[in-house]
Amino acid sequence: MVAAELGVGGLWDVARIPYVRDLVVHLGYPPYFLVLMGSWKILGAAALLVPGYALLKEWAYAGAFFTYSGAIVSHLVTGYALGELVPLTVIAALTVVSWSLRPPSRRTHRFAAR
Repeated sequence: MVAAELGVGGLWDVARIPYVRDLVVHLGYPPYFLVLMGSWKILGAAALLVPGYALLKEWAYAGAFFTYSGAIVSHLVTGYALGELVPLTVIAALTVVSWSLRPPSRRTHRFAAR
């Protein structure tokens, strides 16, 4: 689910779908931010889906969590679309759960099961 949300959300960002563009601008970010974030989301989704590359997956999970927690804070600070806090919180929690439950083959040596 995390990879799917990153991939679809990234495509929407890069395509600058009007709903997404309006939301991001209302939150105070410039429109070009969508292409930057969208590109990273697509790359993050790919990193989570490609076999191997445990360290790359760590970075993708971190980036996803930063994205969702940043979106939560942006919504709280601006008071805009507070109804989106629930899905954002759920996907942030799913990101943490997915990261923590990944099999040992997808962990870096530091976090590998012992």
